[in-house]
Amino acid sequence: MDKPELTRIIKEIGRGKNAARDLARDDARALFTAMLAGEIPDLQLGAVLIALRIKGESLQELAGFLEACEASYPHLIAPPVPVAPVVIPAYNGARQLPNLTPLLAHLVAREGVPVLVQGVTTDAGRVTTYEVFAAMGTVAAHSRGDAQAQLAAHGLAFIALEILAPPLARVLALRREIGLRSSGHTLAKMLQPFTTPALRLVSVTHPEYLARMREFFTTCAAHALLLRGAEGEAVAHPRREPLVEWLSGKTPEVWSASAGENPELPQSRDAAVTAEWIRQALDGKRPVPAAITHQVACCVRAARAMAC
Repeated sequence: MDKPELTRIIKEIGRGKNAARDLARDDARALFTAMLAGEIPDLQLGAVLIALRIKGESLQELAGFLEACEASYPHLIAPPVPVAPVVIPAYNGARQLPNLTPLLAHLVAREGVPVLVQGVTTDAGRVTTYEVFAAMGTVAAHSRGDAQAQLAAHGLAFIALEILAPPLARVLALRREIGLRSSGHTLAKMLQPFTTPALRLVSVTHPEYLARMREFFTTCAAHALLLRGAEGEAVAHPRREPLVEWLSGKTPEVWSASAGENPELPQSRDAAVTAEWIRQALDGKRPVPAAITHQVACCVRAARAMAC
């Protein structure tokens, strides 16, 4: 991207929340392609990130950004099974509740549905999904080939973003420099890292983002389960009514169930404590929260529907 074009784009998106203009999809794709390639100078890159943070991304911008992301890394080949794989993003970690994303992943994999968990390994002040997996003895994939081998052998793999999609990981790492999350954090949770269709779990923290993601996956993409997760993780909140939306067409389908009684949970969010509790739940020694049981059923139902 040449300097005059970059200057034009910054003028378009950098005029403040009310005066800024949205980029066309092609411009958005070109901009994010240049960002991923490291072709934008630091000063202008900071201006772009802050402008987008203030303005917010339009649906067409998100679509263009995501196209750029998906073109920036090699994709995986799904195991040869008669269901679509499930992709679980793990970027928020646990602040107060224990992180039960590994429980969800294991339960879905038990149903014969391949599960790829992708995300970060550390996050200051939070317990990441990676850390709970590690405490359970689940070794993260050290390469994309290793992830494919684990999926083929066990139906479950965790891969860090810096291994799965290094260009996007570098964009996320800019948070340490500017102190704010950027568009890259939204895009990381929307990746579809397989060469064939896969089911994405899309979790939002704030209710207003439900409408935004619902519109995106019914107009610009498909094959997603949308929910308000637990502290931003893509696992159902164990103490709320599990309301999951199936987005695979113009009209969302709402799959709901009762939250049941107040569930038993691990005594702390510590990774080792959570890992031991999950092991006991998988062995049938502790009840799985009803909300997560419902989410598992939704994942299996959608993954099978995609294969029909």
